[in-house]
Amino acid sequence: MIIEMKPLSLAETKEIVETLETEEEKEIKGFLKKFIKLDTEKAKQLRKELEGLEIMRMKDEHIVKIIDLLPEDVSDTNKIFTEVSLEENEINKILEVVKKYR
Repeated sequence: MIIEMKPLSLAETKEIVETLETEEEKEIKGFLKKFIKLDTEKAKQLRKELEGLEIMRMKDEHIVKIIDLLPEDVSDTNKIFTEVSLEENEINKILEVVKKYR
């Protein structure tokens, strides 16, 4: 039964999957380890900081992708925000926050 649907970063997903023990679940853990750039605690801190920016057009889906990809420049950030366009100052705020977690 699904109680709540909320986008999760790969690091947050790994935390949930850590308790699983079957062979298929071990494969999932291996897959996640290849792509995770931040540990769970840093991912949660980054999520809080990004939410604290209060950028109206930034949805949870965008925040998750920012955490997973850690964009380095305006071009990388624009690839995440394909359906909306952010102002230059909003992108710069995002990049400054992300820079602290690299």
